[in-house]
Amino acid sequence: MNVLILGSGGREHTLAHQISKSPKCEKLFVAPGNAGTLLCATNIELDIIDFKEVAKAVQANEINLLIVGPEAPLVEGIKDYFDEKEEFKNLKIIGPSKRGALLEGSKERAKEFMKTYQVPTAAYQSFSKDTLEAGKQFLSGMKPPYVLKADGLAGGKGVLILKNLSEAQHELENMLTNNKFGKASEKVVIEEFLDGIELSVFVLTDGKNYLILPNAKDYKRIGEGDTGLNTGGMGAISPVPFADEAFMKKVDEKIVRPSIDGLHKEAIDFTGFLFIGLMKVGDEPFVVEYNVRMGDPETEVVIPRIKNDLLDVLSRTAEGKIQDIQLEVDSKHAATVMMVSGGYPEAYEKDKIISGLDKVEERSDVFICHAGTKSKNDQVLTNGGRVIAVTAFGDTFQKALVKAYQNAEHIEFDKKFYRKDLGKDLV
Repeated sequence: MNVLILGSGGREHTLAHQISKSPKCEKLFVAPGNAGTLLCATNIELDIIDFKEVAKAVQANEINLLIVGPEAPLVEGIKDYFDEKEEFKNLKIIGPSKRGALLEGSKERAKEFMKTYQVPTAAYQSFSKDTLEAGKQFLSGMKPPYVLKADGLAGGKGVLILKNLSEAQHELENMLTNNKFGKASEKVVIEEFLDGIELSVFVLTDGKNYLILPNAKDYKRIGEGDTGLNTGGMGAISPVPFADEAFMKKVDEKIVRPSIDGLHKEAIDFTGFLFIGLMKVGDEPFVVEYNVRMGDPETEVVIPRIKNDLLDVLSRTAEGKIQDIQLEVDSKHAATVMMVSGGYPEAYEKDKIISGLDKVEERSDVFICHAGTKSKNDQVLTNGGRVIAVTAFGDTFQKALVKAYQNAEHIEFDKKFYRKDLGKDLV
């Protein structure tokens, strides 16, 4: 089977690394990929939002399975593009239709969907530039902290949580009238603050049946003690210690099943990953958001814990045979530490030489995952804000973190930074 993965981050390197192990994998391509995917696949330089270019690559390389890593091509309708063309009728695709992708592409749509299918979530209301004053009034009737969410895609950075009312009203105006998050904040969802602890649950579905994958907890803020600006993710652990069997049963019954049933009832073509961001409030789960692809850096701890042949699992899912799969999950804990460029998530420099990768122990319980890297003249260089994720396994998440941190120390690049407090909130 020939496989093409779209994307260039840690998520895509992890997927490629696991798929490359499958005896069913003949040729593996990643577009555009990074220096890490070069170790297990062939990189193709192309714009993944240019569907004509993607189609050319699919035809030229006789691709059987297309895996869409990031959200943007899904929201733009890449699944619909291929489905409408007769010549691609045999192409299997992991990723939902444009209608399905709206669950991530529009916070308002996601909230309406949850309300329709009685999925527990925070109370909310949506506002646009024309209803700005009503939005300010709505805020004044709420208790702090105030949660403002850009309706559209904002790279994981379109959420503000503010304690001061006048600041919240100012930022609402900033989002709606001054394009703080560009087109993504032409509409803003204001919602009730849920006081609890976050986790992520990942579901693989063919739109009717589903598998619940290992859960994870990621760390979004740049600073230790969970302070500073939001990022795409500074690290993750799996499984989540407080998500016991009883809690996960509630997640399945109150959230996953109603969500998948809702997709089926609305005849939404949804083959792929549904990532459910949750808040545990007391002993009850509430949905914070839906994503329609795997998370990053959660992929780096979730996917390596799956013992099944990943290509076989994804292929069966695309064929609508997910009910035939018996998921096997490694009982060991996984932890990943994300190393980032100095200045991230604001301005940062690229093209810094990365050294020490050869010093990391080559063993089955440590995995160096490339995120923002590129290869040039036999050197690995930085090529993004989040650069390298170091994933390690252990009998506990604490032991896995110790191992990940030990190996992260070997890797060097100018102004490298990583959080050293991961998991401390769980002890």
